Amino acid sequence: MRKLVIALISVLLFSAPAFAASEIAYVDLQKALNLSKAGAQAKSDIAAQAKEFETEFKIKQGEFLKLKTELEKQVALLSDTAKQEKIIEYQKSGEALQKFKQEAQRKLQQEDGKRTQQILKELSVILQKFGKDGGYAMIIERSEGGLLYVAENVDDLTDKLIKAYDASNKK
Repeated sequence: MRKLVIALISVLLFSAPAFAASEIAYVDLQKALNLSKAGAQAKSDIAAQAKEFETEFKIKQGEFLKLKTELEKQVALLSDTAKQEKIIEYQKSGEALQKFKQEAQRKLQQEDGKRTQQILKELSVILQKFGKDGGYAMIIERSEGGLLYVAENVDDLTDKLIKAYDASNKK
């Protein structure tokens, strides 16, 4: 499928004389995501949330390590039953720590995906307006490995998209 898309893009680019140069444009959505105010804010929010999770994880990890130290000190003094209970408590604590870490990572990924999808949806609306208002027959997304060649006379709408998006989000 990927080869088919690349082949289609290549055919379109090589047959560029069939299109007026101004009818084809491209945009770098990754750059727009990273440099738009909403994208930067989303990154900042997710980084702050990650820091909160990290702080909470360190507290839980400290409790876990304290439990480990207590177990190591008391192992020789405890009865078999008490030793077994401490070992089970230690194992459960370790499992809870791992579960917390995995859940925090899942929440961060979910929030990142949600915010990214929302921004992409809003960018898409603006790009459709660019396409109609600018008379473009096609606006191609410049992704890593996706757009192999761009002639000098093909419009890059990325910076214009970022400015329009930031302007539309002013409150």
